[in-house]
Amino acid sequence: MFTTSVRRWLAIGFVGILGAAVPSLAVADHSWGGYHWARTTASFTLLVGDNVSSTWDPYLAEAATDWSQSTVLDLQIVAGGTRPKPCKATSGRIEACSASYGNNGWLGIAQIWITGGEHITKALTKVNDFYFNQPSYNTPAWRRLVMCQEIAHDFGLDHQDENFSNSNLGSCMDYTSDPDGPPSNEHPNSHDFQQLETIYSHLDSFSTVGGSSASALSGSDWGHLASGSRAGGYSVYVQADGRGNAVITHVIWAK
Repeated sequence: MFTTSVRRWLAIGFVGILGAAVPSLAVADHSWGGYHWARTTASFTLLVGDNVSSTWDPYLAEAATDWSQSTVLDLQIVAGGTRPKPCKATSGRIEACSASYGNNGWLGIAQIWITGGEHITKALTKVNDFYFNQPSYNTPAWRRLVMCQEIAHDFGLDHQDENFSNSNLGSCMDYTSDPDGPPSNEHPNSHDFQQLETIYSHLDSFSTVGGSSASALSGSDWGHLASGSRAGGYSVYVQADGRGNAVITHVIWAK
């Protein structure tokens, strides 16, 4: 159900929130609200700033390699552009951060800054070592799942399924309580790559990849809950300025 504030934003024309505010199901389309990086070429390279610890480096590298198998997208890891704890976004790219962010309930976060209702201008992935240093989450399978999924949100993919208790789909875009399966939910599957081809099947007249942008929205305030719940294991929050600009935050909660 839409919150009052989301209805107000929709009424003034920010229709891009609709995709974030409706929970996705295990259906063919798992685009995240149609959000995508604007670009003028059929394929593009997206930089990912490495602000993660040495423990996380292999998982970030693995996620970048996995998603770079796409025909439309390559991820290139570069030196980080922020300190891990504040984890500030950089225009035109993704920043990936790891730190102990505290006993606040969240396991991982993906944030995207939107302009024009649909175009991503910068993005963050954050993983919370407060929980990943605990035995229940300190496993290769959990680290792979969360890193793979949060990075993918940053270029416009949503979940194939949001039920933690049913059978695995063999995709890191499928929520699960047993990421190593079988089948394993630690990597993308063919359907994820098909969806990326659909999301990026059109060209734009300008590019937000590698570019600079200004936004009065910091993302430190997540804004209003648009969908999901902590009890359900995931939430989507929206902070918008009413002029087509927003920060959308996807949260996976620790159980």
